[in-house]
Amino acid sequence: MSMIAMTVNGAPVNREVNDSTLLVEFLREHLGLTGTHVGCDTTQCGCCVVHLDGVSVKSCTVLAAQAAGRSVTTIEGLADGNELHPVQTAFREHHGLQCGYCTPGMIMAGAELIATYDGVLDEHVVREEMEGNLCRCTGYHNIVRAILAAAEEIKGPDAVVQPALAHAPVSAPNRGAA
Repeated sequence: MSMIAMTVNGAPVNREVNDSTLLVEFLREHLGLTGTHVGCDTTQCGCCVVHLDGVSVKSCTVLAAQAAGRSVTTIEGLADGNELHPVQTAFREHHGLQCGYCTPGMIMAGAELIATYDGVLDEHVVREEMEGNLCRCTGYHNIVRAILAAAEEIKGPDAVVQPALAHAPVSAPNRGAA
């Protein structure tokens, strides 16, 4: 057992924990912050993404002791009081969720992407950068649109290329031609 101290969502936290306690367990079981979800326990899905000193990490593979002395932000701490973070608002407005299980991790990873990406964000960049976050319900279209909409609000329209709203239909090959 070790005594650890860190800042979680802006508040100091001191707790005694088993040395093998994962950060996701610490947040959920010791602090009651259940917005961070446990999906796979193998860093495959991204449901457990939190910010550790402003950087997205999969909290299912970080020991709570490794976060000692650092700042952790969870989905509960992303909003400013009752005012949702722009990524949270965009996910709601663009229906960037279905069952909602992956949503906290998607929002946290998307917020960090917007905050740290230096170039112009477009659909390709968002899809590539978010590939470590899996959703079993959607085709990712609305997730990408939500992240780009939030990026446009945060960074301005010159920093974002919005995807086309509709794709041209793909014509079927002519199989009857001789």
